[in-house]
Amino acid sequence: MIYSFRNSSFRDPETGVYNQNYFMEVFNREWHRHLRDKQSLALLYLCPHIHETVKQPHLLELFTNQVQEALLRATDLIARLDKNHFALGLFNIDEQGIEVVLKRIDDQINLFLSQYGKEHSFSIDYKLAGGVCLPSERKNIEELFTQVESVSTALEQDTSRHQMLITMH
Repeated sequence: MIYSFRNSSFRDPETGVYNQNYFMEVFNREWHRHLRDKQSLALLYLCPHIHETVKQPHLLELFTNQVQEALLRATDLIARLDKNHFALGLFNIDEQGIEVVLKRIDDQINLFLSQYGKEHSFSIDYKLAGGVCLPSERKNIEELFTQVESVSTALEQDTSRHQMLITMH
């Protein structure tokens, strides 16, 4: 990706998705709006495990573009948290809606693999952990992030699954 000073404050230069600072700012604002409006939201952590990106860094940008296509609503966010993790924020969504989005993400990743996997000879062992929450006065935003991070860590150890979703009560 060509680096643009216009987007430097809120975009990750390597992938073009939002950066962690911007994501946290928007997610916090949405948390408080959902608290006021009594709507649920979801936080997802995506760890793609594309080892070929060391030799071909453009694959990560192509991958994130493909995942973004699964997020059909303008309010949904994807951001790069660090070298290995992306966060997705899905707003005003329930558990059935999350399942639909998870299926679309699976489909998009499989499409990405079929389009670029043969050409660049790589595979993807991705993990997708998430939590759905209805914000309330007795829940806090940090708790959601902590729980999703724990689910993500547990999922990394579980070789039999690539997705795990919790509901924060």
